[in-house]
Amino acid sequence: MNRVIINMVLFGVLVAAPYLKAAPLFEDPFDRELKEGWSWIREDPKGWKVADGVLQIRVQPGNMWGPANDAKNVLVRPLPEVNGGEIVMTTRVENHPTEQYEQVDLVWYYDDSHMVKIGQEQVDGQLSVVMGREESDRTRTINIIPIEQNRVHLRLVKEGQAIEGFYQTSETEGWKKAGECDLPAKEEPHVSIQTYQGPKETVHWARIESIRLEHDQQSRAVDSDKK
Repeated sequence: MNRVIINMVLFGVLVAAPYLKAAPLFEDPFDRELKEGWSWIREDPKGWKVADGVLQIRVQPGNMWGPANDAKNVLVRPLPEVNGGEIVMTTRVENHPTEQYEQVDLVWYYDDSHMVKIGQEQVDGQLSVVMGREESDRTRTINIIPIEQNRVHLRLVKEGQAIEGFYQTSETEGWKKAGECDLPAKEEPHVSIQTYQGPKETVHWARIESIRLEHDQQSRAVDSDKK
């Protein structure tokens, strides 16, 4: 009887294996402090903090879009090496922007001149999700999607030299595709959180609730919304 039960359990595991969610490559809930491995570019120590169970970064003046490359507190972490499949980056952010192009972004980052971003941004008075690509400081906006919510879930999915952006404004809705593009031809990729184009006098703190990196060797779709 015990052997029959064991065989049934093993069979169930084998059948379910393709559908089991893999353990994350990396996860940081930003609950007390930054995990080891993060580093800051142009750090302003007074412009960031881990408080109330989230990472908070002040959205200061400066820019990463184009040749200026002077934004403060660009947070980066090297991506682990993986073979094949998809790498999925996910985070949730919140900001209440007032300035043109004020933004908080999830970024596939090589250096200040090469990256792909998706983020929450103020564009012509409209809160939006924006996806963009930059190579050698030459920028291309892939999509601008109006939204109403200040809190948005962001995702980048990379496979080979292609990368897709997704967003979600409610946990009850599926992921919506923001766009796709090829990656800039560079090496040593990083995951990055970036905030910039903020006001000079008014203090805005963007909130980043967590970040998660996953590797899907089977290249399964993110969900039914992904085409």
